[in-house]
Amino acid sequence: MLATVLHGPGDVRYESVPDPQILKPTDAIIKLSASCVCGSDLWPYRGLQPMDGPAHMGHEYCGVVVEVGGAVKTVRPGQFVVGSFCLSDNTCPHCRFGFPSSCEQREFMTGAQAPYARVPLADGTLVATAEIPPDDLIPSLLAASDVLGTGWYAADAACVRPGATVAVVGDGAVGLMGVLAAKQMGAERIIIMSRHKTRQDLALFYGATDIVAERGDAGVARIRDLTKGVGADAVLECVGAQESMRQAIGCARPGAMIGYVGVPHGVQLDGQALFFSQTGMMGGPAPVRRFLPHLLDLVLQRKIDPGKVFDLHLPIADVAEGYRAMDDRRAIKTLLLV
Repeated sequence: MLATVLHGPGDVRYESVPDPQILKPTDAIIKLSASCVCGSDLWPYRGLQPMDGPAHMGHEYCGVVVEVGGAVKTVRPGQFVVGSFCLSDNTCPHCRFGFPSSCEQREFMTGAQAPYARVPLADGTLVATAEIPPDDLIPSLLAASDVLGTGWYAADAACVRPGATVAVVGDGAVGLMGVLAAKQMGAERIIIMSRHKTRQDLALFYGATDIVAERGDAGVARIRDLTKGVGADAVLECVGAQESMRQAIGCARPGAMIGYVGVPHGVQLDGQALFFSQTGMMGGPAPVRRFLPHLLDLVLQRKIDPGKVFDLHLPIADVAEGYRAMDDRRAIKTLLLV
C-alpha cells in the first residue's frame, strides 16, 4: 500500500510500504475512515526532534476493524473503532489508576497516515461504537483519538470546575479543544491567548469569552488585568515552549493548577519561582483512553463538534501539502481523506 513516510526535515513522501500485518495475537488491523496531521508531527518535520531513519507517520486514527489476532476479545471485524495515540493494555496498575498513557506495556501509535494500520494492544486501546457512524461525524470521532482527548486532559489536569476562570495558552488544535473541554466542564470565563483571526473565531465558537493577543509579559499582564489582578483559577498550557510555560505560570493565581500537555521542547523551570507561585502542575502524554467512552458519547449525541478544528481537507496523496500548510500556519489541522 501507499503510506506517509518522513525521510527528514521537510521531506514527507506518500510512498509504497509493506501492508500492515498481525504480528502479535493482541494486534488488530483497521481500515482507516480518515487520517490527519498532528501538530506534534511538525517537530521532526521542522528538524526540532531527532530522527533515527525514515519514520512511518500518523498516530490519530479511527476506522473499521478488518482483522484481529487470536487473543483479541473486545473488538471484532466489521466494528467501527477509535483508539488512543498511546497504546495500552488497560489492565496494568497505571491503567487502573487512570493513566493508560503510562501503561506498563505502553507503545505509541505509528503509521496511521495510511489507508490501513496495525493497532497493537487492541483490547485495551480500541473503543467500538454500537454501529457504523454517519460520514459527517468521522472528523469529530477522529479528533477524539488525540487532539480532543489531549485538550480534555489539559482541562482535567488543571482541575477546571463550574464557574472557574480559565486561561488557555496556545491557539493550535489542542488549545482550541482545551477551550471546548473547559466549556463542557462548566467554566464561566475562558481566556485564550491568540493572534490569529481564524483561530480566534473558532475559539469563540467553542466557548472562549476573551481573546488576548499579547505575548510574554504583556500577555500575562493583560490576563491579570482581565481578572482584576487575581489571575486564572486554572491554566491550560498547550504549546510546550519556554515562553508558553512562563506565560502559563505567570497568569495562574495562587492555588491554581496548570494542565500542561504541549510536549516540552527546551522548557526549563525555575524551582524557587514555582515554589513561591504556589501553583500546581499536572501534565504529560494525555490518558486519552480514560476519556474515550465519554468523548465518543458526546460526539455521537452531537453535543460537541470537535471536527471543526480540521480546517483543511486533502486527499491523503497530498499529505506533503498538509504538512506545509500547518507549518506555514495556513491551516490549524489537516484532515487526510483516505
